[in-house]
Order: sequence, then structure tokens, then C-alpha cells
Amino acid sequence: MSDLQISLLIIGAVVVGAVYLFNHLQERKLRHKLERAFATEHDDVLFEAPPPAGAGGRIEPQLPRTGTVSDVSANENSTNAPHAAGADAADPGRETGSAVLPAVPGFDQTIDCVAQIDADAPIPDAIIGELLNRLSAVGKPVRSAGFNAGAGRWEHLDSAGSGRYTTLRLAMQLANRGGVVQAAQLVAFCDLIRDRAAKAAGVATLPDIESTLESARKLDDFCADVDVAIGVNIIANKGAFFSGTRIRGLAEAAGFKLESEGVFHYRNDQRQTLFTLDNHEPAPFIPEQIKSLSTTGITLLLDVPRVAGGQQVLDRMLDLGRGLEQGLGGKLVDDNRVALNASGIAKIRQQLGAIQAKMDAHGISAGSERALRLFS
Repeated sequence: MSDLQISLLIIGAVVVGAVYLFNHLQERKLRHKLERAFATEHDDVLFEAPPPAGAGGRIEPQLPRTGTVSDVSANENSTNAPHAAGADAADPGRETGSAVLPAVPGFDQTIDCVAQIDADAPIPDAIIGELLNRLSAVGKPVRSAGFNAGAGRWEHLDSAGSGRYTTLRLAMQLANRGGVVQAAQLVAFCDLIRDRAAKAAGVATLPDIESTLESARKLDDFCADVDVAIGVNIIANKGAFFSGTRIRGLAEAAGFKLESEGVFHYRNDQRQTLFTLDNHEPAPFIPEQIKSLSTTGITLLLDVPRVAGGQQVLDRMLDLGRGLEQGLGGKLVDDNRVALNASGIAKIRQQLGAIQAKMDAHGISAGSERALRLFS
């Protein structure tokens, strides 16, 4: 080995030793620093008990209480299923503050979902107007009332409350022929009322969502079971037609009135439709076009759930049907185009009686205000 190589080895050993010594010194220096830093014991913040109340500990911020939600299903929304009830199973009233308010006319615990807003001060017209406007878009019929404490009565609610109302009551119908209330509609109804109650610094009393939806489904199932129409037809002989002019003349002479939707209505003294006369073919009897219309048949139709005294109304419809049969020179038949005889009429009567009895048993009598709302 040459002198140069020996010199390089010595220099390399010195450099490596110097680096090792430097690292060792730095390590000792850091260890001493850490030992000094942790020489004092500290409490573990993860296991530290919270400070007692009033001891100056940190208090979590809280929102002011502007409203509460409670279940009213046992009161105005007691509709777990359609049930037998009196002729007026309406809004039973509700306690507010220290007073029990009277029932709201037109509110019905069997078919309505009811909510209430109570405030200490009169609810501003702007909040009432906004609430009614938003509720109209929910998709189900909604009724509303404000309690006039000075007069001691409920009043129909509009946007011009004039600062009279500290209590509002709102009812959304659970079902009609448009279908049963949906979860989204019920949630929207409750959310709107809760939000406006908060804006008025009031308290919202709301129905329970789950039980209300169950009640609505049962109510809708019942309605579907009894939603029946009884129809009889007067059919022209083969190859013959009935003219629109002749139909109108005979119908109006019998007491029918042709209305704008193209259907003849037979109404009672209270202007309620008892039964209708319609074209057996798809084209309606449009007043301006009936002179030029001809058809192979007409249909008399009794909407069972909407008519009180169904047996008597059926008799009247059949009597007029026989008169129209003779006047038009046609044939009175059922929906299967089978001539209507005594046996067929007896079966119709039996079916009609069974439906009416079922509706009576469930407190939704045919032709009642409740039935008119449900079957609309």
C-alpha cells in the first residue's frame, strides 16, 4: 500500500469519527431538553372531569327556544282507522294556556290532520299570509282558522288577520279521490307550521308523522272499497242513433240541466247532484255542439258515496231512465248490455244497501259532509 492510500484511509477514519461524535452530542442534547420539558406532571385533558356548574367552566352555546313539537294524534288526529262516530265527530277543541278552546267548525278529526300555533302576541299578517300561500302548494286541501279571543270564536283565516289571532289551527285532509296524503306532503305541512311558529315566537303543536300516515292509508283503503258508481244505459237499436237535440229536450223536460263540462246533472233543492246523464260514447255533450251530435247511447250514473238516501235516489233515476227509454226509442240495459229487469234491479239495490251500511258503520255516511270531502 502506498503512502497516498494510507493517508486517505486515515483522513476517512477521522471524518467518520467526527460525524459520529457530532451526532452523539446532538442526541444527548435533545434528550436533556425533552426530560426538562416533561419533568412536571400534566393532567390528561381526555380524562379530565368537566368543571362543576358555576365554577367558571365553558358553557356550550344554546339556541333560544321558539317552539315545541308534540303528538296530537290522540286528540284531533285520532284516526288510526276509519271508525264509527257521531254525526259530528269534528274538531274536539284543544287546551291552550289555561283555556280550552271550542271546536273549529269544518275541522274533522276523522279525515283531517290538525296542527296548531300558539303565540303570546298577535301573529303578524305577513306570517299568516306567507303560511297560507305556502300551504296551498302542498298538494292536499288545507283548512285554516284563527281564534278571535275578543269574540270568543274561530274565524276563517286569510292573510288579513288584522292582528287579532294569537292561536291558529290548520287542518290538512288525509285523502280524497286524488289519492292519499304522501309522507313528503305531511312533512312539508309540519315543517311550514313549525317554521312560521318560530318566526312568530310561538309554539307549534304537530301530529305524529308515522301514525298519521298509517291512519291516512287505512282511510284511503276504506274509501277505495266503497267508491262505487251505479250506472244504467239507454242504448239505441242496431243501426239507429239518438240526436243531441232530442236527448237535450227530453233530459231538460225531466229536470236535468246541461252544465259546462258536458254532462247533464239532476240536482235536489240544495243544488246537490243526485245523478248525472252522460254520453255513452267518449264525446261529452258540449252545449255549443250538442245540436250536431248523435250517439248510440246515454248513461245515467249515481255516485254512491256522495248521495244520501241512495235507495230513493236510485228509484228516481230508474223512473227517469224508463221515461228516456220510451222517449228515445231505445233499450234500458246494464253495463253488460243486458236488459235491465226486476232481478237485475234487486241485485243493484242489495249492493247499494251493503255499501251504505258499511259507510254508516264507519261514521262516513253517504252524502254527508265528510263523504263529500273524501269523495271529491
